Amino acid sequence: MSSFWQQLTLSTLPLQQWREVSYLHFLVGPLRNWRRGSRLMQWADWIGLGLISLVFGLAPFVSNTLLAVLLSASAIFWVLLTLSDDVRVDLGERSSPEESETLSGRGKAALVDWFAPAAGTPLVTPIHLLVLLYWGISVVATAFSPVKQAALIGLNKLTLYLLFFALMARVLRSPRARTWIITVYLLVALIVSVYGLQQWFSGTTALATWVDPMSPLSKTTRVYSFLGNPNLLAAYLIPSVVFSILAIFIWPTWMTRGLAAVMAIVNGSCLVLTFSRGGWIGLMVAILAMALLLAHWWSVYLPRFWRTWAVPLVVAGAASVLILGVVFVEPLRDRVFSMFSGRGDSSNNYRINVWQAVIEMIQDRPLLGIGPGNTAFNKIYPLYQRPRFSALSAYSIILEVAVETGIIGLTCFLWLLLVIFTQGWTQLQRLRDRADRQGYWLMGAIATLLGLLGHGLFDTVLYRPDVNTLWWLMIAMIASFSVRPTPSTIAIRSGL
Repeated sequence: MSSFWQQLTLSTLPLQQWREVSYLHFLVGPLRNWRRGSRLMQWADWIGLGLISLVFGLAPFVSNTLLAVLLSASAIFWVLLTLSDDVRVDLGERSSPEESETLSGRGKAALVDWFAPAAGTPLVTPIHLLVLLYWGISVVATAFSPVKQAALIGLNKLTLYLLFFALMARVLRSPRARTWIITVYLLVALIVSVYGLQQWFSGTTALATWVDPMSPLSKTTRVYSFLGNPNLLAAYLIPSVVFSILAIFIWPTWMTRGLAAVMAIVNGSCLVLTFSRGGWIGLMVAILAMALLLAHWWSVYLPRFWRTWAVPLVVAGAASVLILGVVFVEPLRDRVFSMFSGRGDSSNNYRINVWQAVIEMIQDRPLLGIGPGNTAFNKIYPLYQRPRFSALSAYSIILEVAVETGIIGLTCFLWLLLVIFTQGWTQLQRLRDRADRQGYWLMGAIATLLGLLGHGLFDTVLYRPDVNTLWWLMIAMIASFSVRPTPSTIAIRSGL
């Protein structure tokens, strides 16, 4: 059984041998001689870090068009890096000190070492292979789409996100780069949350009908900050709450830890004030997952009693806080009860009608779907929609993947999630054994992915650039912790 599980999750896949015989590997390195003589490419890692920082630093404030330009620049730069890579770098090895001096000069050696990954950290992981497989299925779905031109637009967008993932997975192998990107995102999220709280205290006009006019919350302010939509803002802030809490344990000084605590309070408060039910579900899932992972991480240091009862107490504590909030906070109670009112709530009724239409779309094209992207969806959905229930997407990540790439694409997507969480758990075990504090960031990535999935089951936010980039950041972060299989890591995986 353990052998089957390892094969299913690609835990013992011999990537080095695969790389040596793969035709794709011939794309790596044809420009390596040019790179050795290029002054610009001596700063390749810094350029990559700068591009990633720009995306997360500007995402909430700029148009999707400008964000697409930055993603395109990142994609082109990753292609250039791959074409000029050294084979040893592709294997996760470092250049010799002599070569570093030749390429960068003595004065730049320290800056180059800033990006040094952990030993045995490869560029290609099982996660990369399944991402590539999902992209291939999307290409085939585009080729067989009834609206090929529209699907091609969606494929282009998906390709930009996946190449951005590849660049992030490469740069984030450096612990310092990883911490830098998380810090940039947290500082930007703090600005977004402060403006959201200002909207709550000063009042703001809804840009759309987000609350049932017959609901007791019809006149309640729902903050949306710079993102223009409270549901989108809630999804954007889920990672900020998780990582700001974990930053308390990893940032080095009391001042930075105090800043992390302030971030957790401000970001969490702003998320709650979005009154996004999907956001609340995602936040609860993420916080519970984070608490369970922390309990597991600390269990080796706890007395026997706490090793046994830590996890049950965490679950009971989270449930108690939720119940007390529902009982004593009227807006929260009304919003939570609306989740169970079925078609009695206009938002629920809207989603149910959209889901029924989407299921019919899937039934008509079950294998490969209609092709990727919301442009293709907008071409086909009007043929199935109920009167007065127009939609821009399926309002569920599972249905969205199924309608775009069919059962084949959905199977690959679920397989990808299985491999991601298996890789994350395996590397978390390794980091815990070494007492490596970078494990806190890994816990944050795992918890955030679960939270975004919880939100995405009932909303369309994962397909918006502000959130989609964060989704792929979490996956890239988990991939960046991967190491080449050794007898010890294989033994850990066997114990899953």
